[in-house]
Amino acid sequence: MDFDIKDINLADKGRLRIEWAEQNMPVLRLIRERFKKEKPLKGTRLSACLHVTTETACLVQTLKEGGADVVLCASNPLSTQDDVAAALVKHSGIPVFAIKGEDNETYYRHMYAALDLNPNITMDDGADLVSTLHTKKRSLLSNVIGGTEETTTGVIRLKSMASRGVLMYPIIAVNDALTKHLFDNRYGTGQSTLDGIMRATNRLVAGTVVVICGYGWCGRGIAMRAKGMGADVVVTEIDPLKALEAVMDGFRAMPMSNAAKIGDFFITVTGDINVVREEHFKVMKDGAIVCNSGHFNVEIDIPALKRLSKKSRMIREFVEEYTLRDGRHINLLGEGRLINLASAEGHPSSVMDMSFANQVLAAEYMLKKGRGLKKDVYPVPEKIDKDIARLKLNAMGIKIDKLTKEQQEYLASWEMGT
Repeated sequence: MDFDIKDINLADKGRLRIEWAEQNMPVLRLIRERFKKEKPLKGTRLSACLHVTTETACLVQTLKEGGADVVLCASNPLSTQDDVAAALVKHSGIPVFAIKGEDNETYYRHMYAALDLNPNITMDDGADLVSTLHTKKRSLLSNVIGGTEETTTGVIRLKSMASRGVLMYPIIAVNDALTKHLFDNRYGTGQSTLDGIMRATNRLVAGTVVVICGYGWCGRGIAMRAKGMGADVVVTEIDPLKALEAVMDGFRAMPMSNAAKIGDFFITVTGDINVVREEHFKVMKDGAIVCNSGHFNVEIDIPALKRLSKKSRMIREFVEEYTLRDGRHINLLGEGRLINLASAEGHPSSVMDMSFANQVLAAEYMLKKGRGLKKDVYPVPEKIDKDIARLKLNAMGIKIDKLTKEQQEYLASWEMGT
């Protein structure tokens, strides 16, 4: 079995951490039990480009139990947990190509290695795997039945490909499942982003101004948690509806040109490029802390920060201090990459339980239905979404009401009124 990881001797530590995560992933455990019996993915070759974390380990183990031949590579150079990669190789027999801190060349070499499996199904987190398949490995496209995508950023890229007629196989937007983005993006990103910032800086949030760029579900979650920790939260937005929602939720909304002057912490979660850029760095406070929790490290214009600086140093692990020509300091966390994975462990396993249940069931659905679908981006089927919510509630010991026959008839009727 070919693989490329940091150190196989980390495997036992990784296995314990995977077991700890699995304890809080009851939905995925239930699906794994069914997969182990039914083997719905038997004979399927599946290339996965995901954050290599304990929760992802539970996902790929479930896919393997379902009969799939799985290869895993990293979707972000700084998100890999090396002990988890080692555990998957040694204890699960799953080829992994991922090393925390790998350079750009290694990142893509690992992606090519994952695609060497000649996949029938792709599982992506950011759409780099799909993009590479469509540009560098086009000879493999004819064997692909379909794929899944985990992130907002990836879905945006894939919809762009579909609208331009260049997407060559159907993909399910797992990110858009209600049991994914309403929970993973809001509660997972909300908690793990603040966790990553705390671990990297050990700074107090209470009494500071936290500027959140973007008020999608990730931004909402971060704002909620920052406010709970005592921060004065400022939101920057380009969408008037989201900006209005932020104000109605109790936050200040203003242009980035104004927020840049008052912020202590800056967190980008937009999925777009150069949201924090040169004109903003020029007016930031001395000691401002800048980080990103969007998928790619393009939301902060790091080249501009370097141009404005006379020197930089790693003052703490994951904290690079840039000294500007006027003597001010701006601190960049985690090289501008996903701070919740760069300096912390990503989302808690209980919320990833639903996200990865969507991934597994979407892969099963795509294997069954993919050849009959157009080359487009599709939502997760509503039944899958609701089944996952139902399983999660059951696992939490929570019961809910059902419609009575009379209520069902009322909702189905147009004659009954006042």
